[in-house]
Amino acid sequence: MVRFFLSIAVAALTMATSSSAGTFSLSSPTLIDGKVVPEDHVYNGMGYHGKNLSPELSWTGAPAGTKSFALTVFDPDAPREGGWWHWLAFDIPASVTHLPEGAGKVRGMPQGTIQSITDFGPPGYGGPAPPPGKTHRYIFTIYALKTAKLGLSSDAAPTMVDAAIKRVSLGQATITGLYGK
Repeated sequence: MVRFFLSIAVAALTMATSSSAGTFSLSSPTLIDGKVVPEDHVYNGMGYHGKNLSPELSWTGAPAGTKSFALTVFDPDAPREGGWWHWLAFDIPASVTHLPEGAGKVRGMPQGTIQSITDFGPPGYGGPAPPPGKTHRYIFTIYALKTAKLGLSSDAAPTMVDAAIKRVSLGQATITGLYGK
């Protein structure tokens, strides 16, 4: 009987600790983890006819000490070494926990945010546009950072931005969308 009550007490304590600590998570009403990326978020060009709108994104449970956020979209399945960077945004103020659909336009992000160049060339969101034959993964990642500014500009190379983000990351949350022809 004592073991029974002890196990209930431990379970209750574990649940209380888990819910108060929170879990850093990323969500979207249109981008569902492990599912196909909707056409609204697909690139418009290179044989694709999407709307090239960045999806609405929200995040909760950022780790203590978060001073800013960074957001990346990466395709590790691109047919070139190093994958393909579709979106890099950083210096997102710590008070921001939501981006509306279409925020990935050059002037659509919260004040102070920097969007850097992508493998498409210019800064801003570039949706899925894989070559035919294989389904690709598009990994949307929000990072909680321990610094308010990365100290990089909009012409920073994607790999440089990625390395800087990872050096000061307190945690991350992802959604992986799929797309292919």
